[in-house]
Amino acid sequence: MSDAFRKLHHICIVVHDIDKTQAFYESIGIGPWLAYPPLTEYEELEVPSRAGFLAMQYRICNLPGIQLQLCQPSHDPSPQRIHLDSKGEGVFHLGFEVPDADAAEAAAGLPVLMRGRRPNRTGFTYYDTAGDAAVVLLTRQTNEPGR
Repeated sequence: MSDAFRKLHHICIVVHDIDKTQAFYESIGIGPWLAYPPLTEYEELEVPSRAGFLAMQYRICNLPGIQLQLCQPSHDPSPQRIHLDSKGEGVFHLGFEVPDADAAEAAAGLPVLMRGRRPNRTGFTYYDTAGDAAVVLLTRQTNEPGR
């Protein structure tokens, strides 16, 4: 059994209007929200559409013990856009923190949906698990603390 899915880091929710959704969360005391660092930092990127990936907007809220993410995909092709169009707003993926992105991907033994790596080999892997787990699973190695 892989240890890749032991440390839940975040829950990512796809939304039509990131500003409206953020405002609702803030109105009930969930915040502050920050813009996710630029997606352009990934030099190695295997996604259905680079333009679709780079055009997505992400906001994060670091709560005690877990991060919430809001994702507003563009109209360019992406699994997030497909999810939003076919299922509506809601949880797209569960993200798990790992010490080594490449080792976790190899150990997971699951089909890869998307992946990205920064020059220092930190990054993410989305697994094609929605059919079996009812949600996409992701492993990520953080580039810097707090991300």
